[in-house]
Amino acid sequence: MNELRREPLLGRWVTVLKESVGPDGYSWRGDTHQGVCALCPGERVDIPTLFQSGENETGIPLVKVIQRETGIFSIEGDLGRRGVGMYDRMNSVGASEIVIESPHHDRPAEDMGTEQMERVLEAYVTRMRELEKDSRIRYILIHKNSGLPSGDTCGHPHSLITATPVIPKRIKEELDGAKHYFEYKERCIFCDIMREEERLGKRVVLKSEHFVVFVPFAPRFPFEFWILPLRHHCSFPEITDEERRDLAVTLGLMLRRLRKLLNNPPYNYIIHTAPIRIPRRNQWHTLGEDFHWHMEVMPRIKRLSGFELGSGMYTLSTSPEDAAKYLQEVSDGD
Repeated sequence: MNELRREPLLGRWVTVLKESVGPDGYSWRGDTHQGVCALCPGERVDIPTLFQSGENETGIPLVKVIQRETGIFSIEGDLGRRGVGMYDRMNSVGASEIVIESPHHDRPAEDMGTEQMERVLEAYVTRMRELEKDSRIRYILIHKNSGLPSGDTCGHPHSLITATPVIPKRIKEELDGAKHYFEYKERCIFCDIMREEERLGKRVVLKSEHFVVFVPFAPRFPFEFWILPLRHHCSFPEITDEERRDLAVTLGLMLRRLRKLLNNPPYNYIIHTAPIRIPRRNQWHTLGEDFHWHMEVMPRIKRLSGFELGSGMYTLSTSPEDAAKYLQEVSDGD
């Protein structure tokens, strides 16, 4: 089994794979995916289906969730928390699942209509609700890699559900920041950000019945944008049917705009939601008030420099205000 190790200075957990990769395994791959796609229909019929929704005319599921065979986290086993001298370790118990968003290798969900995007979101919600029942799991992250620089390994439209026995450092920093802001102002920081962006109007890309899309004031990547629900709520799995349909429309529209504006760029998106709220002393008691689930969409059109990696300070080659303007001006027609 893979192993989790806690870095003691910053409290960051890292995964150490059971089978180490030798130097030859890091040779640069080219700019295209090669080989047989394991996610195309008929390639891997031996992997159990965890969820499916809809069928095409040949009986192939339109959306399907399967277990990731090479995933970092495994649903089997116990946590095995242990100390080795000053260091902390545990087994990488959790879940690694693949959401196959389309039966077509070269046709993403956003090009198949709102109902297909709804099916993808339904898969997220259904699997998250099921995984939340496991007492070993602390956090569930929905994330998508599209294009090689993003971490995409096959080119087939898909996203990933990863359940972990710890709260990742990046998430914990966000949760702590929201909590501290609430303690000081007794308001949700995300609601305040949303109101300020709407007041200024410079970085808002669009607003729907249930969501607002904007380029953040200080993003990490050029053309990064966030999608926030207008209704304050901390947990993505508790999204309503009306919100899910609206999100399907909004996310599909924004992904098509991004592709048109930047010539099909690689990107990642992430859903930041509340951790599983197992009662713990002095932790997460105000989550329902101080946290606000949201999506972050990050085009990977710029490589990070050594300065950015070493300092955590990002450099933007396009201002957030200009990025919002360009995204607003994209025609939504063909």
